[in-house]
Amino acid sequence: MKKFDVLIIGTGMGGLVCGNMLAKQGHRVCMVEKNKQLGGCLQIYVRNRVIFDSGVHYLGGLDKGQNLYQIFKYLGLMDKLKLEKMDPAFDQILLEGDERSYKIYQGYDAFEKEMILQFPEEEKGIRTYIRKILEICDSFPLYRLRTDGDGEEKQKVMGLSAKVFIESITENEKLRAVLAGNNMLYAGSGDTTPFYVHALTVNSYMESSWRCLDGGSAIAKILARNIAESGGQIIKNREVKKLRVNDGRITFAELSDGTVIQADYFVSNTTPANTYRITETDLIRPVTRKRIEAMPATVSSFILNIVFKKDHFPYLKHNYYFLKEGAAWDMENYNGNDWPLGYAIYLSPGAKNGFATGMTIFAYMRYDEVRPWENSFNTVSSKNSRGEDYESFKKTKADQLLKRVEEKFPDIRKMILHTYTSTPLTFRDYIGNDDGNLYGTAKDYKNPMSTLVSPKTRIPNLFLTGQYLNLHGILGTAISGIITTMALTGKDDFIENIRNA
Repeated sequence: MKKFDVLIIGTGMGGLVCGNMLAKQGHRVCMVEKNKQLGGCLQIYVRNRVIFDSGVHYLGGLDKGQNLYQIFKYLGLMDKLKLEKMDPAFDQILLEGDERSYKIYQGYDAFEKEMILQFPEEEKGIRTYIRKILEICDSFPLYRLRTDGDGEEKQKVMGLSAKVFIESITENEKLRAVLAGNNMLYAGSGDTTPFYVHALTVNSYMESSWRCLDGGSAIAKILARNIAESGGQIIKNREVKKLRVNDGRITFAELSDGTVIQADYFVSNTTPANTYRITETDLIRPVTRKRIEAMPATVSSFILNIVFKKDHFPYLKHNYYFLKEGAAWDMENYNGNDWPLGYAIYLSPGAKNGFATGMTIFAYMRYDEVRPWENSFNTVSSKNSRGEDYESFKKTKADQLLKRVEEKFPDIRKMILHTYTSTPLTFRDYIGNDDGNLYGTAKDYKNPMSTLVSPKTRIPNLFLTGQYLNLHGILGTAISGIITTMALTGKDDFIENIRNA
């Protein structure tokens, strides 16, 4: 029976950050990953020699001294990643029935100047918006890599609605849509999304925006290598099936191949619900299990990946977000005929002769649409066909999505060499959640504390990490890894070390 100091379930960003920080402290770490590829949403797939990211299409906050830069520097990533800074206007918002492209700029001075140029009558509202974002970010100490603050300042701002606040600063419907235009980054919903989720997300990209030229998997590979070089072990293609509790503590994990691994501490980077399902103990009360199972999740997605014909589509260092009129905060509430109500376009990293090799088009899709095939399972490690009806469904949806994209890019079909699609089932099978949701629990400004999950559990040597804990995305899950490490070790000097990296 193998024995480690810490066993981490899942190799998503939160788990990898936690594993690296613990390894730096001298802990012998073992990470178990059910997939062939490490990284959770950092995973990539290659089609016709074109890299497609599963989740990390661009990164924010990587200019020197910014929060993700400092975290990456501390983890030994900055000198090893191949990064490309995006255009000053890194996101461009496209609105139905409007020929203009509304540009979102890196840097608040540039953002403010451009927004006022585009909406000269809305100068006061635009400046109010910027001040509020910065105020919100300052209210989250760890986001600013600080350890001061008792949590009260954070709680004060968590009950503000993103939609309500943006509507309060301007009556201009187009400006409202533009400010909410890239809310597919956090599954923005007018009914629930707090403004702090909007602020923490968009602030990171507005500070600076980057592409990872080798895809997000490069981050996972470097972090995994760090753990191995520190004497740890990474186990792939095996799943933790049971966490065994004896005398009030977890003593070992059972893997899908029968392997048993002992550890002093266990960290789960899978969903809290899945974690509790594999842990048989009375220490986790039925009311806690029921609350965790009932937490509402964010919507899932349909993705169309395009391989372009050679030298056809120009390589652009920015993204596009399209919104149908009035749909900015309501894109998941489509019907069969009006889908999609919006989409995002991300180009595959790296140019060839100034032209793009591939493109990802991303639109919301509810899990209910793929429920007829939910009993199927298909990954590289466990290949299974979902049947002809499923393939026909994907083909119909791809055509429907392309028709919407053609409204803004009328010649795009002529440029396509091959297409590949994925649905909520793809995301479910590779990421390991129940419904393929994009960003974990849906935060609700009306009851902000109800969706918060502590890194600690009722079992003293079981901890949680990942996007369900804090915030989604590379920065959010990296911070969750930091939070979990501090909870497990009882130390808080990590933040100072990161800030001074």
